[in-house]
Amino acid sequence: MATEAWHAAIIHADQTETYCGTVDEQHVRQVRALSELDSVERHVREHPRQAGSFFVFRDDGDLDVYVPVDAPEFRVYDPDPEPKATDSEHLLRGGSGPAYVSGVTRFGDQSIGGASDSPGKPPRAVWHTTESPAGGNYFSSIASYLIRVGAEPQVIYCPVTDRLGQFGPLTQSGRALRNDGSVRVNRTGKVCIQVEVLGHAKSPWTKGFDPDDKPNYRKLIAAMRAHGIPDVWPVGKPPATASAATKRPKDIWESKGGHYGHSQIRGQDHWDPGAIDTAIVPGKGSSSPKPPTTPSPAYEPFPGAAFFHGGRHSSIITAMGRRLVAEGCGAYRSGPGPNWTNADRESYRRWQKKLGFTGADADGYPGKTSWDKLRVPNT
Repeated sequence: MATEAWHAAIIHADQTETYCGTVDEQHVRQVRALSELDSVERHVREHPRQAGSFFVFRDDGDLDVYVPVDAPEFRVYDPDPEPKATDSEHLLRGGSGPAYVSGVTRFGDQSIGGASDSPGKPPRAVWHTTESPAGGNYFSSIASYLIRVGAEPQVIYCPVTDRLGQFGPLTQSGRALRNDGSVRVNRTGKVCIQVEVLGHAKSPWTKGFDPDDKPNYRKLIAAMRAHGIPDVWPVGKPPATASAATKRPKDIWESKGGHYGHSQIRGQDHWDPGAIDTAIVPGKGSSSPKPPTTPSPAYEPFPGAAFFHGGRHSSIITAMGRRLVAEGCGAYRSGPGPNWTNADRESYRRWQKKLGFTGADADGYPGKTSWDKLRVPNT
């Protein structure tokens, strides 16, 4: 039966969502036709697990979502439901490097994977491309898409703007790789740090890329090295074409640490990231790059309104509470602590009132304006 109507919604750059009602087939055809025009910066991507659903990447950072009204409900399930090693074991064995790169944007709820199945195996990094535009505000819209379809890596990177984001800690698994039968490929090694780079495999993003001018890129590579990932490509350079992407040796993946392309891993059928320059990725650890031209952000960026709800556990909440106390707005009997509580909400309400907010603008839930003024230290 053909689809006759679609639910339409907008996911905004701050991860809030606006439902727009239903649209008919003519509207959907117009949307698809518009995206094919060279003069329009909108790009369509089909939902990989829900037939008939699709997304439109917008250059303003928002993501348009279309879902058939008769489509079965799609929920994001972790494809690796129960870790074989406990989180404490994983963090003990994999905790040599940082969980977060300093100054990154944090997307989603920071809960995407789990502990490694084989923490005794060498650490590795996996490079993907999003097969999308780079630059502009696509950083946000692509992040929204990856969350929506449940295919988040740990890291997303834009080589044009040098923007760096994380969907979860480097010390836990991503879910951008497909399982190889019963083998949970995402959970191989001491760490398996996956990076989605905005760009296309057919046009390698390293062309014209200068790491000396990209401080966030250098911080990412430094974090990988801190986890013990060696500056080698065990399967060689990633292939330059889809037809050449045939070498996916299981024995090397299981036994060798280093850098891999999505195209080089057991159980996969993609050919990204294309022929990226392995002299740049990861480059040489002995080189002396120019110092960053801009300082790392000193304060936590606003994590989004949906971040603040009952049950949230984060060091960001502790840092926020300490700032509220320093501003004379604390309503804590003990703490502050990492769990979002009524005391946090009351303390934040006092902060909003101190700034002159009233009514619904002083409800105790952080908004971007009041958050930026609070200047919560980067954790």
